Amino acid sequence: MRRQTSGRIYLWRRIRHGMGMTMSVMAMGIGLFFLFWILSTLLVNGVGALGWDLLTQSTPAPGSDGGGLLNAILGSVMMVGVSTAIVTPVGIFAGIYLAEYGERSTLAKLIRFLVDVMLSAPSIVIGLFIYAVYVVHMRHFSGWAGSFALSLIALPVVVRTTDNFLYLVPVNLREAAFALGAPQWKVALMIRLKAVRAGVLNGVLLAVARISGETAPLLFTALNNQFFSVDLNQPMANLPVVIYQFAMSPYENWRALAWGGALLVTLGVLGLNVISRLVFAVRKPE
Repeated sequence: MRRQTSGRIYLWRRIRHGMGMTMSVMAMGIGLFFLFWILSTLLVNGVGALGWDLLTQSTPAPGSDGGGLLNAILGSVMMVGVSTAIVTPVGIFAGIYLAEYGERSTLAKLIRFLVDVMLSAPSIVIGLFIYAVYVVHMRHFSGWAGSFALSLIALPVVVRTTDNFLYLVPVNLREAAFALGAPQWKVALMIRLKAVRAGVLNGVLLAVARISGETAPLLFTALNNQFFSVDLNQPMANLPVVIYQFAMSPYENWRALAWGGALLVTLGVLGLNVISRLVFAVRKPE
């Protein structure tokens, strides 16, 4: 009797396990189907716009032929670069502070709560915030405003990633460093951070990928610039806003450039994610 009951329980568990695995595989298949659908649509419509003109010429005037996205590409690279330069040291040191004092400091707990709130905040809200506190007072849109908005989006990603990876460092390693007389700041920077530097780099690259395709905050901060410009104190062209404007236009040439720009952004974000995964995979055994 007991064997029959155990056999039935085992059979029921096998059935539930099979049902769960089937539903998981189906969900994964649906997700992959739409992912490949999106990527194939981008490839079909965007490959035709790829070429030297796309990378060497500025955005064309309405109704004109030719042109490219040089000014938009350069503007995006500059703003993302400035944001990365701002976020990387601030985010890493904030993550170190949370890891070192997060359990016994009220300020650290408050910072961790604010970081979690910022992670879930809509990007358009952050853009409106920078518009209210910076653009309105400066009385003009600028690349600096766009960089600050992107920084606020990327900052919580770097902080949270650094904090989480630092918790992976074994406690015995810290205790050994303290036993040898190392001060706390040196343990944090030379022991804990060095042990998880690959994971922290992974977080920075993911934050860069996160902000590379943001459109909403740039509409209220950097706006756009039809001409080539490297002045961050003036409105600056950027790929997300140019793609948004060109895709909504009635001009066939602009729509083709929008598809090309969308493909560039997708390949760039995909490349950053692949690089971060490879770097983390290579460094992980250490």
